[in-house]
Amino acid sequence: MDFQVRMAPDGLPFPAPAGQPLLQSAARAGVEMPSSCRNGTCRACISRLLDGRVSYRIEWPGLLPEEKAEGFILPCVAYPETDLLLSFR
Repeated sequence: MDFQVRMAPDGLPFPAPAGQPLLQSAARAGVEMPSSCRNGTCRACISRLLDGRVSYRIEWPGLLPEEKAEGFILPCVAYPETDLLLSFR
């Protein structure tokens, strides 16, 4: 199943398959996102989730509890569960 991801404020939507990390989906669609490690530790890709839900397949993806509470995600290890609206930090 593919979801749609938009980058705020006015980015074009791109498809994001449920079984693929958001960073990988963005790259396939030609959307550049900052990245480095691609495993959730460097935090270069940190973004704010404005709308929608993601999940992780690793226990704790390099985010502080306060950051998670404020809606921050790491697209390199985040998988979409719904359509999403994101904003770079």
